Amino acid sequence: MHTKVFQLLVDNTSGVLSRISGLFSRRGYNIDSITAGVTADERFTRITIVTHGDDDILDQIEKQVAKLIDVRDIKVLKPEESVYRELALIKIKCSPKDRQGVISIADIFRANIIDVGKESLIIELIGDQEKIKAFMDLLDGYEILELARTGMTGLIRGIDKVTYLD
Repeated sequence: MHTKVFQLLVDNTSGVLSRISGLFSRRGYNIDSITAGVTADERFTRITIVTHGDDDILDQIEKQVAKLIDVRDIKVLKPEESVYRELALIKIKCSPKDRQGVISIADIFRANIIDVGKESLIIELIGDQEKIKAFMDLLDGYEILELARTGMTGLIRGIDKVTYLD
């Protein structure tokens, strides 16, 4: 099983995300992560989908998605050619005496403390999935009360593979 990151440029129309995710569910493919947002040109939305499967399944996914009417461009974001990021918000149960230890771990990962309560902290961490996993592993001794992750988004490095749409 391999993981693949697809980046789609689609028409910014009502229901486009539903049609794309519907294709995955009809075919029995799993979406590990999906993010969407309007591009600099408001007519288009950039969608990043992370999925996994064997090579045949991943090739089939790419072909099926490319056939959808709203899809203007599809690229595979290869790790060596791309930048990936994800946002995680982590609420940790933390007494005042334990607070400095958590803050020290957050500082190492360049995470931000965005809320402090009497018995909790909310930490904002931005990075690739490996960075977020490593951070979570170091929080093993603390109780995570809530966790919210955005899913992965990314761009290909440089200007050679930029898609211009009319």
